[in-house]
Amino acid sequence: MMHLVLHAVRLLGFADTTAIAERFDLQPGPTDEALHDAAARGWTTRSSFAGTAGWSLTESGRVENERLLAAELGNARDTVSEVYAEFLPFNALLQRACTDWQLRPTQSDPLAANDHDDPAWDAGVLHELTAIDGALASIADRLTDALPRFEGYNTRFSAALARATAGDTAWVDRSDVDSCHRVWFELHEDLLATLNLKR
Repeated sequence: MMHLVLHAVRLLGFADTTAIAERFDLQPGPTDEALHDAAARGWTTRSSFAGTAGWSLTESGRVENERLLAAELGNARDTVSEVYAEFLPFNALLQRACTDWQLRPTQSDPLAANDHDDPAWDAGVLHELTAIDGALASIADRLTDALPRFEGYNTRFSAALARATAGDTAWVDRSDVDSCHRVWFELHEDLLATLNLKR
């Protein structure tokens, strides 16, 4: 269980006990115990600011997380490495789509903000995200077959895309909701952590 708790903290960056438990469908009580055990070992730290409290990994916690992930990976390394190589071109497409969602260049300003007043422009970005969504289904299935903890990335991305397509622009790239960009960023971090690669 400890490897899932530490990994949830890493993926979420800073989160309370409830969010950490929910990330991998863990029970809150044992999750809280594991977090305090990890804190006693110097792997996690709890802090609060602006009325928000949560857990984050220490540097030694990050090292322990990577050690546990390496032990878990085992014979799945080849599969995860192959999927990661297939993931990278789509990562570039996702980054471009998010840039296009945020910016809509004009003749006078190549960095003009996208005010979402051009339906054709936004539809083009949503079309790109839909293509990425289709590819993610296969990527997520293969990863989940290799390591079950990868389950859910494709359904989360699809859910965010559905909300964006319905007109809620926050669900493309906002960081305070489970947006397309946030889900994708988390998947990228998960792959990097699993394979012990640097971003």
